[in-house]
Amino acid sequence: MRIYYDEEGDYLEIFIGNPRPNYGEDIASGVTVFKDEETDEIMGVGILNFRKKSKTLKDIELKLPFKIVSES
Repeated sequence: MRIYYDEEGDYLEIFIGNPRPNYGEDIASGVTVFKDEETDEIMGVGILNFRKKSKTLKDIELKLPFKIVSES
């Protein structure tokens, strides 16, 4: 698992597995899922304005092979 957070841009990115060609698909305002180009398998998520959105993260439902738990 690779986790990247840009504090200045308030952008969180989480990927699982080895890096491979992918594309992003916006599923909500500022929320992007990244899918494998060949299999369409979800391999990551990016959240813009994460600090603001983390207060309402329960409203964002993603079907990923892992859980994201946010504690305030």
